[in-house]
Amino acid sequence: MENFWTSNKTINGLRHFVLVNETKEKGNISFLMVSVLDSEINLKITYEELINSGNWHKGWINLSKHQSIKEEYLNYKSINKGESIDEIFINEDSLFNIS
Repeated sequence: MENFWTSNKTINGLRHFVLVNETKEKGNISFLMVSVLDSEINLKITYEELINSGNWHKGWINLSKHQSIKEEYLNYKSINKGESIDEIFINEDSLFNIS
């Protein structure tokens, strides 16, 4: 599975993500995606959403800063300033597990 993805629409103002975990729950595959620029922006999505929805592009699309970081990101950061985030747990078999 490709680890680097670009969202066709911004998610909290950002578009470049890495797939850090793949889990199977009740026969369904889901993925934990984390923003390349800000680990506070992460999401869990299904296989169908990632592969078949048309909302994601495999790999990173070379975008200008204006295209990849939107004002929505600054608004998100100012609203969520100082709030704690959920911890991200990396599976042992994840490419990003360095322990």
